[in-house]
Amino acid sequence: MIPRYSRPEMTRIWEPENRYRIWLDIEVAALEAMSQLGIVPESAVKAVRERGNFDVARIDEIERETRHDVIAFLTNLAEYVGPEARFVHQGMTSSDVLDTTLSIQLSQAIDLLLADVDGLLAALQRRAEEHRHTLTVGRSHGIHAEPTTFGLKLAGHWAAFRRNRDRLVAARREIATCAISGPVGTFASVDPFVERYVADKLGLQVEPVSTQVIPRDRHAMVFATFGVVASSIEHLAIEIRHLQRTEVREAEEFFHPGQKGSSAMPHKRNPVLTENLTGIARLVRGAVVPALENVALWHERDISHSSVERVQGPDATIALDFALSRLTGVVDKLLVYPERMQANLDSLGGLVFSQRVLLALTQAGVSREDAYAMVQRNAMKVWHEGGSFLDRLAADPEVAKAIPREQLAHAFTYDFYTKHVDDIFTRVFAAA
Repeated sequence: MIPRYSRPEMTRIWEPENRYRIWLDIEVAALEAMSQLGIVPESAVKAVRERGNFDVARIDEIERETRHDVIAFLTNLAEYVGPEARFVHQGMTSSDVLDTTLSIQLSQAIDLLLADVDGLLAALQRRAEEHRHTLTVGRSHGIHAEPTTFGLKLAGHWAAFRRNRDRLVAARREIATCAISGPVGTFASVDPFVERYVADKLGLQVEPVSTQVIPRDRHAMVFATFGVVASSIEHLAIEIRHLQRTEVREAEEFFHPGQKGSSAMPHKRNPVLTENLTGIARLVRGAVVPALENVALWHERDISHSSVERVQGPDATIALDFALSRLTGVVDKLLVYPERMQANLDSLGGLVFSQRVLLALTQAGVSREDAYAMVQRNAMKVWHEGGSFLDRLAADPEVAKAIPREQLAHAFTYDFYTKHVDDIFTRVFAAA
């Protein structure tokens, strides 16, 4: 992932230094277990603990000859440890190290993503409470429907990310597995005790049947979860982009002093952050299909998944970490314009109250079909010619015969639509 969309903590998880440090931790833990079984001498464990180290540049140099990264690492480790290094990696295969390491790296990445989501949830809840009763128009198909509040909009996104948090927790549980089972996963050359010992020491669960590799349905579930989180990011980003459109202008991204919107048009204030988030969401979702395709490996194992994971692991997690952080900043500093929301709500002369008029007519004894026709014909006049919907209805003889104007006016009140807002907030944020 390019530095522009990278944050240091997440990037460090995928750097060679962290990867090789995990490799060393796995090898040391496995050596300790083998020593307890009497397979290797305690002196070997002591030597690796005291002198075990690696040099990234040297590993790269060795790999240019061996064309095998794990062998290059073990060779470099032996240069530090000395003769006792011959006991390292006893009965193990490369996948034991590589797959267990990937499990740890993805677990570390999800821990950071959970912290990101917590920050976003806090920002969404604060802004939702701030605008709990801020009236705005609800839209279906992009067209004015009925009144809602801006707080309810944000509460809905909070609920989505609260579900996403649960999904990430489940994904971490799914991927935090260890496989130290040797060639084709039979434990013929490494005792199952070694796997249990390494798993306990590194905070993992053992993989029940590894077939030399950890089954890739686990990884597919993780990346599918990342894709769902990315889609939730895009959902909120698109809402903000729509609200920032010149014709709407109900909310907009914070515009920093000195910020420029266009190289050609000095007046521009563009939703560049949320457009960026839409693009990043596409990138993260792009990792989902390859992860699903990685599930179907040949027989006990092949390495068709390897090249995919070396790219998608870092890129998806780094991009998602950046996106969650950016979205939190957007929400935290979002400029909200209640007056504009009210103006847009009023812009159609009261058409948003059409359902209430329809129901009032049916309550007055008019059939639903006739009531719908009365309301719609007057609504269409307002739609095309403007004016007051209430005035049009009051001037319609059929409507006036069923409901006098004074009674009809009761249908044109906004508080009708906000009477359950507090109940919804209690329901949504009860688990916060």
